[in-house]
Amino acid sequence: MENLHPDLERVLLTEEEIQKRVGTLAEEIASDYADARRVVLIGILKGAFIFLADLSRELSIPHMVDFMSLSSYGDRATTNGAVRLILDLRKPIKGEHVIIVEDIVDTGNTMKYLYNTLKGRKPASLKTCTLFKKDREHLEVPLDYVGFEIPDVWVVGYGLDYADRLRTLPYIAELKKEVYQE
Repeated sequence: MENLHPDLERVLLTEEEIQKRVGTLAEEIASDYADARRVVLIGILKGAFIFLADLSRELSIPHMVDFMSLSSYGDRATTNGAVRLILDLRKPIKGEHVIIVEDIVDTGNTMKYLYNTLKGRKPASLKTCTLFKKDREHLEVPLDYVGFEIPDVWVVGYGLDYADRLRTLPYIAELKKEVYQE
């Protein structure tokens, strides 16, 4: 790719590859929920907003969108494993068909926290959807819809960021190690 940002090592997934897979995920979800009154898509801010927007536009079944925001990462490449709820849903989800829409599942801690928290609110069904999953041995949460399994490297673009930068790139790229190991 021409004019690659100097902080990037390489492009892992192009815009075209991502859009094609988002369309396929939307078809899978629409098929699974063809008889549902509606589906509630819960996007996890900030990272999932681009994926959620594209997915919801591709979705051919009745649906509504809500958001949650959690914190588990700081501005650097460190995490303490604790997950903190920053923004909760605007409406109850009891009796609703719910899909958690996340940008990436790395350690699985955030998705596990979300899954357990939302399961306790008694939805009719609860599934998970992530566009990117890191190559990990074991996760303690079900991943029902997965776009891509990617290598265990720091990635940016298509909603994913490093220190609130590079989030709006239309593709997924690997960040150079020297950028986050400063």
